[in-house]
Amino acid sequence: MSAIAPIPSLRRSDILRLSHVSRDDVLALFSTARAMKQAPAEFANALKGRSIVMLFEKPSLRTRVTFEIGAARLGAHAVYLDHSDQRLGERETVRDYGHNLERWVDAIVARVFRQTALEELAGASKAPVVNALSDLFHPCQSLADFLTLQEHRGQVAGLRLAYVGDGNNVCHSLMELGAILGCHVTAITPPGREPDAAITRECQTLAVASGARIAVTNELSAVAGHDAVYTDVWVSMGQGAETDQTRQVFTPYQVNSALMSKAGPKALFMHCLPAHRGSEVTDSVMDSKASVVFDQAENRLHAQMALLYHMLRD
Repeated sequence: MSAIAPIPSLRRSDILRLSHVSRDDVLALFSTARAMKQAPAEFANALKGRSIVMLFEKPSLRTRVTFEIGAARLGAHAVYLDHSDQRLGERETVRDYGHNLERWVDAIVARVFRQTALEELAGASKAPVVNALSDLFHPCQSLADFLTLQEHRGQVAGLRLAYVGDGNNVCHSLMELGAILGCHVTAITPPGREPDAAITRECQTLAVASGARIAVTNELSAVAGHDAVYTDVWVSMGQGAETDQTRQVFTPYQVNSALMSKAGPKALFMHCLPAHRGSEVTDSVMDSKASVVFDQAENRLHAQMALLYHMLRD
């Protein structure tokens, strides 16, 4: 552990999105994640005595398990608070909630419906807040995604990632981290389902320093020549059920073997999971040799462990 240099920008820092983290710091975080993956026993007591509270308004498999297991592997204690039936701010104000938590815990991991709730919580608490998913961003997922790309392609800078589907929180974080790392990201969406215009402009401005290109289009032909194709569910959690109208809009954007062949013979397939097989992606793609979806899921653990380590270690 002594050989791992601290990342000052992450020390006690809120991670509500990734725009304030530098390319070098993200790559250093990935280096720590790889070290933890290769020799987990060396980090067994790195966060001994630390406490983390996990506030979840939305259900989860990967996020909950990886944060709880990751904290335990580092010697920290995680407390899970189920807010699926009672949103933050209903029983007491978010401000009062944050002021209480800062007296007890070292970090707050929150999976919420509204980014504004995270911002209010972070503003009220001296304990750093980690966005474990909101309506606008999913930074922990994108860290695992680009760690996976680095593992499979050696480096991230210069790669081309095509995101196909709804311009949602996952899409936003992929564009943001791609802009930081120098990865060209093309968001391919149905008309009217593009990523948020203001966030897109922010990512494009962020990309100037790294030389990345952040593009948005409705044209499926734009998938050609990409190193990876990424998709997500057509209807995000909490936004209702998939309807006939949804399927009519999104079916042309399904990631199937034909679309993957247009991307190129060596293109990887990526998905944040859970996947609705037969909707946004076919079984033939999910189960293909090109699919790295379970590598992404595994890397949620290692990326988040590295994040907690650099946020909370003395």
